[in-house]
Amino acid sequence: MPEIKDLISLDENEYLKSNDYFLGVEDLCMYFPAKKAAFGKPTSWIHAVDNVTFHVPKGKTLGVVGESGCGKSTLGKVLVHLYEPTSGRVIYDGVDLTKLSGRERRPYVQKMQMVWQDPYSSLDPRMHAGDIIAEPIRNFHLASSEKEVNERVQELLHMCGLFPEDAEKFPHQFSGGQRQRICIARALAANPEFVVCDEAVSALDVSIQAQIINLLKDLQDQLKLTYLFISHDLNIVQFISDEIIVMYLGEVVERGTRDTVYENRAHPYTRALFSATPEFPPPKEKRKREIMEGELMSPVDPQPGCRFANRCPHATDKCRSVSPEWKVIGENHLVRCWLYE
Repeated sequence: MPEIKDLISLDENEYLKSNDYFLGVEDLCMYFPAKKAAFGKPTSWIHAVDNVTFHVPKGKTLGVVGESGCGKSTLGKVLVHLYEPTSGRVIYDGVDLTKLSGRERRPYVQKMQMVWQDPYSSLDPRMHAGDIIAEPIRNFHLASSEKEVNERVQELLHMCGLFPEDAEKFPHQFSGGQRQRICIARALAANPEFVVCDEAVSALDVSIQAQIINLLKDLQDQLKLTYLFISHDLNIVQFISDEIIVMYLGEVVERGTRDTVYENRAHPYTRALFSATPEFPPPKEKRKREIMEGELMSPVDPQPGCRFANRCPHATDKCRSVSPEWKVIGENHLVRCWLYE
């Protein structure tokens, strides 16, 4: 398998030969207009996702961490085509989806589904659970008769830990954990290969979170699913992820395997982020606590330089004027920081 340092920038022919990687994102950007001129032409842009590159092996989980507003959820929405990216490429199983028309992209949309943060607001309160789960089956014509649709719904209910009679209930008749199981079943109804979990357990009690995480892992093993798992809870990300990217103001600042990132926190932002989260179990040796101070840089047309420089205790004049480059600091461990020049 190619190392991450070899995959920071690949041309299309090289990527197509790299069968170890199932989903590839190359220099992905998603900008939103911040201000508009008199005739509606944008004059400034919010850089929600800025030159993001990563690759996910088939059947693995890539965790995405970062504080609120760093672009995690926007990234997930771009991948499932809820947003059309400003620039960059999304390569799915060897196919560049950004070059396809809407009709050509439809089969791939089916294979890329999303589980949302709030299980109640993402379900139609007027529909029975069975109809909610059956909607993707009918939409993508995955059954030849209503009998097959109902059989598939019952199968999905069982897979997600629900009962046959739950198909006739409305969303308000379920608990939060049960509603999230319905959301997972609805995502699986489309027979996906790649699932974006956007804060999929953050709205649940801690005890229920563990059940949903275990369900996701069991389904991944059973169905050979590939996950992009977005969360602000670093302990959950550590449990479920194989590799991790750390995002700050739309950019990826650190990337590596789960154990590498958690044990060797390289970027000052990564260290500060982990310092704000209790560790379970507590580490044997107490780590020095990193506290972020200073003002957050505006995401509207950000200036050159490291975007964390205003809050970084190690920032230099170079950090404030020149954008850092990727540095390989260990096996499958990369960081964007001038400290490692």
